[in-house]
Amino acid sequence: MSILTIAEAASQIAARKLSPVELAEAQLERIRRLDPAIDSFLLVTEERALADARAAEARQMAGTLRGKLDGIPIAHKDIYGTAGIRTTAHSKLLEHNVPTRDAHTVKKWADAGTVMLGKLATHEFAFGGPSFDLPWPPARNPWNREHFTAGSSSGTGAAIAAGLILGGTGSDTGGSIRGPAALCGIAGIKPTYGLSSRTGILPLAFTLDHAGPMAWTAEDCALLLQGMAGHDPEDPASVDRPVADFTAELGKGVKGLRIGVVRHFYETDHRASDATRAGIEGALDFFRREGAEVRDITLSPAADYHAVGYLLMVTEAYTLHAPWLRERFTDYGELFRDRVALAATVSGPDIVQAMRRRRVLCLEMTAAMENLDILVSASQAGEAPRIADVPKWANMEKPSFTMPFNVTGFPAISICTGYGEGGLPVAVQLAGKPFGEPTLFRAAHAYEAAMPWRKRRPSMCD
Repeated sequence: MSILTIAEAASQIAARKLSPVELAEAQLERIRRLDPAIDSFLLVTEERALADARAAEARQMAGTLRGKLDGIPIAHKDIYGTAGIRTTAHSKLLEHNVPTRDAHTVKKWADAGTVMLGKLATHEFAFGGPSFDLPWPPARNPWNREHFTAGSSSGTGAAIAAGLILGGTGSDTGGSIRGPAALCGIAGIKPTYGLSSRTGILPLAFTLDHAGPMAWTAEDCALLLQGMAGHDPEDPASVDRPVADFTAELGKGVKGLRIGVVRHFYETDHRASDATRAGIEGALDFFRREGAEVRDITLSPAADYHAVGYLLMVTEAYTLHAPWLRERFTDYGELFRDRVALAATVSGPDIVQAMRRRRVLCLEMTAAMENLDILVSASQAGEAPRIADVPKWANMEKPSFTMPFNVTGFPAISICTGYGEGGLPVAVQLAGKPFGEPTLFRAAHAYEAAMPWRKRRPSMCD
């Protein structure tokens, strides 16, 4: 069976041309055959998957399908709580943790009819990786298993790129959806802060955490987000507003869109690779040809956004983990404990100043986007590095391209723009106004539909 997108599978299931059970069985066979090389799964829930698929097929035959996610094989990042199913955060501390209830978004996808194939690798507590001193190995990049996936939604990125799942959950505190999307050559969106509930998801930094979907295409991300978004009174940050139709603008093209390019982020503040910059220029050329207005804009240096976001992230994480760090310090992997323990040196005035600066940056970005629909920047600096060469302090060496949109809470999506000299994917990041996801999907889908990148999979899929 060829690898389908969610949109393709949903259409075939609705037309009774594809059996959800046969689809699930095909995906489980792919996992058995391919995952030993990339370690994207921490746990395969075959029995649950087949039960979900049989239920979806019964609805298919009865004409009572619940929507476009019914019968679609997915898996969850292993910080998403799953009732009766081990949820470890890829850490020895939670090696035997079995939640008694589903995360809010896990339940929403289950209610939509998705078929759950299992739990996916992450960086320890969504922060410490790639680590080689944990109970499970880190996920590998299916384009070349000697290379990094980025993190922390590492297993989700790898499993989608390899065609083991059609979509999956990610979380994004400083780029943990968009980083793996970029390095694994898929699509991944960090929604607007508060659009998707975090209830039941193990937190990293409450004011920066976002829950979002990852898939092969922007269209598939739109379908997944439709089943994920919505108000949850248990999450204090959850926004109580009607959920938009995230597919409403697909197919409308980009004519008339106003696009601002934060060129200094990836040319000066943190110079991206030649292939990354060429990919971004190619995307901008496409947008111009199709009738979008494109102009450069200037924001504060990327380092300003990164300093604020990183300081808040590590101090919020330390607040959560301090009791365990005091009692079980060596049970953490080296990367997580050293990165987070650094926050013990941060003073109260440092945190207050970061919070004050964050407000200024939020106002700056809001003002910059007043007459724009989309901001364009890089997602990652280049192709995936070798996994063995990623330094402990990699996320402090250069400013992040993704952190600005965690600091502000604005939505942002990463999509593939081709391949670099090493044959690995490169990407562009599109960001929008709060709750402007339909417009982001519109632009991303238009670009993907016009380019050949979605036709190419890692050679291990052949």
